[in-house]
Amino acid sequence: MQVGYVVLYVNDVETCRRFWTERIGMVEKRRSEAGEFTIVQVGFADQPFAFELVPLELMKDNPDGLDLATPSIAFTVDDLEAARAALVGRGVQATDVGEHEGTASFAFSDPEGRWFAVTR
Repeated sequence: MQVGYVVLYVNDVETCRRFWTERIGMVEKRRSEAGEFTIVQVGFADQPFAFELVPLELMKDNPDGLDLATPSIAFTVDDLEAARAALVGRGVQATDVGEHEGTASFAFSDPEGRWFAVTR
């Protein structure tokens, strides 16, 4: 597994995008739409790591009970099913692999109830 990106829940995606790109020197790596909301990934051009800027408003109903004040960490793997099976085999609580906002993923929990995403 590798750290793929960290989700930052923000009030204003565009203002935050400009901050990270214009003041910090990152580049926009990806932009996607989730209904009426825009999600943007930013990171340094020479590194695979990114911040994913997700509007707080998109998460207002937050069915998973995420602590939106805390960044969410997402790992990337080549094979979601195999990674999930390995974690479950080691006694880790994990959700089923499914589509979330158009991205195949699953999540797993640490002993204190923090959840981590795993994507391809």
